[in-house]
Amino acid sequence: MIEMRELRKNFSVRVKAGRLRRQKREVAAVDGVSLSIARGEMVGYIGPNGAGKSTTLKMLTGVLTPTSGEVSVCGLRPVPQRTRLALRIGVVFGQRSQLWWDLPLRESFRLLRHVYRVPATEHAARLRRCEELLDLRAFLDTPVRQLSLGQRMRGELTAALLHGPEVLFLDEPTIGLDVVSKQAVRSFLGELGRTGDVTLVLTTHDLADIERLCHRLVVIDHGHVVHDGTIEQLHTRYGSRRRVVADLDVPLPPGFTLPGATLTSTEADGHRVTFTLESIAAGAAVAALVTAAQVRDLSVVEPEIEDVVARLYTDVSGAP
Repeated sequence: MIEMRELRKNFSVRVKAGRLRRQKREVAAVDGVSLSIARGEMVGYIGPNGAGKSTTLKMLTGVLTPTSGEVSVCGLRPVPQRTRLALRIGVVFGQRSQLWWDLPLRESFRLLRHVYRVPATEHAARLRRCEELLDLRAFLDTPVRQLSLGQRMRGELTAALLHGPEVLFLDEPTIGLDVVSKQAVRSFLGELGRTGDVTLVLTTHDLADIERLCHRLVVIDHGHVVHDGTIEQLHTRYGSRRRVVADLDVPLPPGFTLPGATLTSTEADGHRVTFTLESIAAGAAVAALVTAAQVRDLSVVEPEIEDVVARLYTDVSGAP
């Protein structure tokens, strides 16, 4: 569905060259990105501010013309064939709206049906599905300007899907949303992913969105792809480890070791211990602890993706 080959986008900026002079300099926002995304994939595309995420999305949607390289979406070239492409993609930008501010939400959807020339029966069927999954009915007749941020984002997602796009681009779709609204949006997108009807590319700073929705994670930094794989591969590559936390009736004997794991903390006078797993599976570690100690309670703590991504950024930038 999406092909990028050595995709580049340069911008001209003016920098100081003395007390009164400025000179022009070329800055690469996207620098040689090559990716293939298959039909039905849900891909998280993340990176720090200024990494090139939004610039990439704008080239994929035909808003920006690449400086060099090749790009196709749905078999179309985004800039020369932008009108045809618009009928086959949906776009949601967290800070921009495609709804009419003074009209009720229902009327915005009706206008979009005519913009995209969607048959009335198809439009009605898709709207009913979105109404159910996103719980829209309570505010369909409310003017967009009176909607809460969470309600408006649910409306934006519906608006992006009513013409039946093959690819959905989402840029910070849950930014600023409350917990309930975030859960509604994530559940809806998860349902889309399970059907496999839509290819989804998600950029966000909320890594919980990525963990819940995307099997594949692409990390970009300074215009370059620095990771392309599963979240599990990211954990493995950057040293992320599971932890086993055990509450004990009796503290472990001095010098106790768990092969393949490191004792990383001891609390409550030795009655709570935490082991970080290195070369041992969680099941084997749990079995060994239960055999060797009087365990009252035990839990396996999954690694935090935020920590892993922060470590990745540090490694790439060379920052301390």
